[in-house]
Amino acid sequence: MPRVLTVNAGSSSLKLRLLDSDDALAGEEELDATRGRADADQLAAALERLDGADAVAHRIVHGGTRFTGPVRLDPAVERELRALTPLAPLHQPAALDALDAVTRARPDLPAVACFDTAFHARLPPAAATYALPRAWRERHGLRRFGFHGLSHAYAARRAAELLGGGDPRVVTCHLGAGASLAAVRGGRSVDTTMGFTPVEGLVMATRSGSVDPGLLLWLLQYGGHAVDEVSDALEHGAGLRGLAGTADMREVLGRTDEAAVLARDVYVHRLRALIAAMAAALDGLDALVFTGGVGEAAAPIRATAADGLGFLGVAIDHGANAAATPDAEIGAPGAPVRTLVIRAREDLEMARQVRAVLEA
Repeated sequence: MPRVLTVNAGSSSLKLRLLDSDDALAGEEELDATRGRADADQLAAALERLDGADAVAHRIVHGGTRFTGPVRLDPAVERELRALTPLAPLHQPAALDALDAVTRARPDLPAVACFDTAFHARLPPAAATYALPRAWRERHGLRRFGFHGLSHAYAARRAAELLGGGDPRVVTCHLGAGASLAAVRGGRSVDTTMGFTPVEGLVMATRSGSVDPGLLLWLLQYGGHAVDEVSDALEHGAGLRGLAGTADMREVLGRTDEAAVLARDVYVHRLRALIAAMAAALDGLDALVFTGGVGEAAAPIRATAADGLGFLGVAIDHGANAAATPDAEIGAPGAPVRTLVIRAREDLEMARQVRAVLEA
């Protein structure tokens, strides 16, 4: 089994992990970066410390309709990925800049693109389709893509392992700066909360989540706001930041002022409602999984969300929840739905995909 170097580019950091053939973590580095572009000397030094990789896995946020699974990178594929930048203008450039930098430093290694959208590529038509004019949908390729697929895929598979196998109906809650849910059965996403862009769905750190499109049109037509201003607010000035003045859930939970309490309540209200929607897409629920920075660390969010889901069979052990260190089960004994906290490991999913591509 090849050793895999995973590359995960963000807006302010570049995360590198080296996984041994048995998926043990052989080393990791996190570099400061701007749009995924780290200092060349620092990157070279980090790659030297992470020596011994047989292949590289690059996390790419958007694969469009063309890339519905991992693919080996070559110049033609890279050109197609760059053409998808308008679909993810904040995320795609960072990943592509990181791809260029790592390729320059290690041109000898085979590289594979692993897509966050791919896990949702086979959503049922009812879940993937917007009720828009057919001509628009066909001309522009409008559909619900979904994101965080690498995290959802790993969390659902890990949950099945912890539950002893079988075919559980799982709702995975990836709660971080970006946040989304997925309804998973048989290892397949059957619904998710993010759509054409990563703005749809849950309240997030700085993103609004779903907003009445008529409200946005009103802001543009009558509110005196420009398109760029509205776009920037939805991405960077909304969510927890818009409600409480901070994007940090830890700070929100530590405050008792009216704005912070409202931010928490709005966040959990939307979270509960969409968990229930995902359970409906599955015709029931066997396991609820929390993952991501907030999902793993914010016990009060897990507790308040679960306390409103008793009608689905969710009940947690509050002591186990408060003390949980992933991977852990926090459900109350005998509860019909198992509740788990699972560490986000997109790197393990990426390594699995790379090996499948190289062995094909």
